[in-house]
Amino acid sequence: MKIVCLGGCAALLAACSSSPSRAPAPSQPQPPVAARPGGEPPVLAQQPSNNPCVYARAGNGAFYKDDGPLDLPPWIDLVPEATPRAEPLHRFANNPYTVLGQSFTPLRQAGEYRAQGVGSWYGRKFHGQKTSSGEVYDMFAMTAASPVLPIPSYARVTNVKNGRSVIVRVNDRGPFHKGRVIDLSFVAACRLGYAMQGSSEVVVESLAANGAPPPANVATQVETTAPVAAPLPAPIADSGGGVYLQLGAFSSRTNAEAFHARLAGELPPGSPLVIQTAGTVHRVRLGPYPDRRAAELAARQLADAHDLTAVIGR
Repeated sequence: MKIVCLGGCAALLAACSSSPSRAPAPSQPQPPVAARPGGEPPVLAQQPSNNPCVYARAGNGAFYKDDGPLDLPPWIDLVPEATPRAEPLHRFANNPYTVLGQSFTPLRQAGEYRAQGVGSWYGRKFHGQKTSSGEVYDMFAMTAASPVLPIPSYARVTNVKNGRSVIVRVNDRGPFHKGRVIDLSFVAACRLGYAMQGSSEVVVESLAANGAPPPANVATQVETTAPVAAPLPAPIADSGGGVYLQLGAFSSRTNAEAFHARLAGELPPGSPLVIQTAGTVHRVRLGPYPDRRAAELAARQLADAHDLTAVIGR
């Protein structure tokens, strides 16, 4: 599932140029799905990445086949990695929050976190939508979503299977599957070599503003739960009852809307997903269901299919 919550791009580097061994980048590159947020062409690095992006559409359902680009843009290997720098923390995106029955307390200090677990990615379903930081998600920028890393901050992500590493700017919340530690933009996952598989075992290291990794005495948190590939449950029609499945609660309306948008991209069309506000709390809920038994059945479907925990309430 990709929630997301959803792209302010990382600080981009040098002006557009070309490598002697590569054809010059076009002056007005045409992304394959949609124009980049804002409509402007990307600012490109002078040299291509040492980790080229290899990606082809697949029809076997092994990954989100409708979430990647239809074709790779010619400049994708010239998209620069994020450069760590000091930035003020977002006013709302770093508050404690509850999503899918899990409570998270975001870190307030970068450079003091290391975790190993499953990394996933999100693509054109969310391209151009707002992230938890209020920025616009760009699948062709080196960004990421984390449940707990400060927003904004920077992280080095290493694919355990092949040793590839990238540096990304964290500007969104997610993923919220148990065992998943980071959700990368499409281009970042492609650089790590797992865009066609959908996920991979990764190590995430929070970087200080000067690019320093976590100190040696910071223990690595290991998440061992593997992702579940089962399909999402079928939508349940609005029955007029008063029992709901609560999937998230936020003090920020912006965060609630970003989470709602990300869920809407994952759940089947017509799923009864709503935002209900009471005072300063904005709850993202699924329902209503005719009675508690029906809600419990739907909750079990979500748990079995995607390892998601929902809270039942009225």
